[in-house]
Order: sequence, then structure tokens, then C-alpha cells
Amino acid sequence: MAQESVVQYEPVAEIGGGAYGTVYKARDRQSGQFVALKSVRVQTDQDGLPLSTVREVALLKRLEQFDHPNVVKLMDVCATLRTDQETKVTLVFEHVDQDLKTYLDKAPPPGLPPDRIRDLMQQLLCGLAFLHSNRVLHRDLKPENILVTSRGQVKLADFGLARIYSCHMALTPVVVTLWYRSPEVLLQSSYATPVDIWSTGCIFAEMFRRRPLFCGDSDVDQLGKIFDVIGLPPEEEWPAEVTLSRCAFKPRGPRAITDCVPEISHQGANLLLEMLTFNPLRRISALNALEHPYFQEVGVQETET
Repeated sequence: MAQESVVQYEPVAEIGGGAYGTVYKARDRQSGQFVALKSVRVQTDQDGLPLSTVREVALLKRLEQFDHPNVVKLMDVCATLRTDQETKVTLVFEHVDQDLKTYLDKAPPPGLPPDRIRDLMQQLLCGLAFLHSNRVLHRDLKPENILVTSRGQVKLADFGLARIYSCHMALTPVVVTLWYRSPEVLLQSSYATPVDIWSTGCIFAEMFRRRPLFCGDSDVDQLGKIFDVIGLPPEEEWPAEVTLSRCAFKPRGPRAITDCVPEISHQGANLLLEMLTFNPLRRISALNALEHPYFQEVGVQETET
């Protein structure tokens, strides 16, 4: 990671804050193209930068070599020494004008056509399968960090940042939305790539509903909203090492998923339930999801009227 300044990039506008600090739209003075700048202040050791940060950034840069169409490009990394204890690391990404939330909000009633939703989902899963095959977890998938270009191309953003920023996050009181969090994260159990599949399922449902599927206001409330739909899982599936007891929730059976997402096709509903499976070991993977019959449904009549 080069100790270089970000003078090459001229900030044009602030394009949003978030868990990871302010994001700026900027212009590359050399090429003239727009980029997105994300900076974080990292505590440094005597050798300059914490090894974990160097490792994470190296992994993100390695992913760049694959040039995946559904992953936002990391174009540059600049490190500026601020003090002996602190370095400002700026990640320079390609700039995309809109995110999936804006894209869904802009769709005229009754919302996106079923074939468009299928195409967006396929691209999203392609990007996710690529990250997971390179052992990168996203950990914070939501409509705001899924970008959609003017040509309808989906690009995942903000992946891998959770670990770079985790040391910084402890210092930042920030409200991170719970609505796309998997049960194992809400229960503070161990987690792996299936967390991203859960979030993808929530986003899949939202593309049809045009509003989030589970809108809890605390970890326990969020779990309650999830169990209202998928039912309270059996005792043997409850993780052993968590402090929150299964007894804290009233017993209930699953609702028909089509009650919550009425416009979804039969195969779409089947895939959604495979994503919204409580047990992460039984949740479908991104690669297997891409093989699901839902993606062979192109042109099929969606719902029986």
C-alpha cells in the first residue's frame, strides 16, 4: 500500500455517510473520470500500518485482477500518515450513480417486472459466488450497497470493508440496520458465508414487495419478526453457545411465504425459502442458488390469475 496522497482525486460531492464514514464522489485529475472515495483512520503500529489492514487491502486488490462484472472496482488505495499512531487509508472505487434502493424507488407502479427481478438476482448471486469462492464475506449486504448502473448492471460494493473497519467501528457509535441480518448474527453465534445468502433472500423479497421484509428495531424484535414468517425453529437447531434462549420466543409455525410476497412465482418462492433457512448449514449457497430452476423460468407465466 503506497504512502501517497489523495491529491490526484478532487472531491466533487458528498454522496452519503454510513457505518464506514463519509463517502465522496471525486474526479480523478489525471483521467477525468468520477470515482468514489472511502476513507478510514486506522491505528498504526511501529511499522506503519496494522498487518490485518494490509492483508485485507491486499486481498481486495487481488480480487481486482479478476475484473468481475458484478463487483465494484477498487482502483487505488492511498495511505496518508496523520500522526505516529494513526494513518488515513483511502480506498478509491469506481463510481456508480445509483444503488438498488434508489432503483427500486424509481420503478413505476406496480414495480419491477418479474424478468427484471430475476436478472438482478442472477447478477447479485454471480457477484456473491465470486466473493465467496475467494473467501470474502460481505457481512453487510443491503439495497444501499448494491449498485445498479444505467445499463442495469449489478455491482456489489462495500464487501470486505467490515474487517478493515472493525477496529475503527468500536470508536464510532453508528446505527447499522438490522433488517438484513441473519439469525446467527442476531444471536451472536459463529457465522460464515451463509450470512450473505440470508441478506440476499431479504433483498429478493424486497424487490417484489418494494419494502423490507423484516423491520425490527432491536436484535430480539428482529428475530421475532423473522420467526413470525419462518416459524420458531426446533430446539435442536437453536445454536448451543448463545445467551438468548429459544424460550424467549413464543412457539409459532411458518406462514406461507406467498402471504408476505404475493407476486413471487412458485419457483421464486421455493428459492426464497432456501435462502431464508434458519440453520446456516442448510441454507443454499450462492453457487447452488444460481442452478435453481427459478433461473430457467424465463418467459414463463409468473402467476396464475
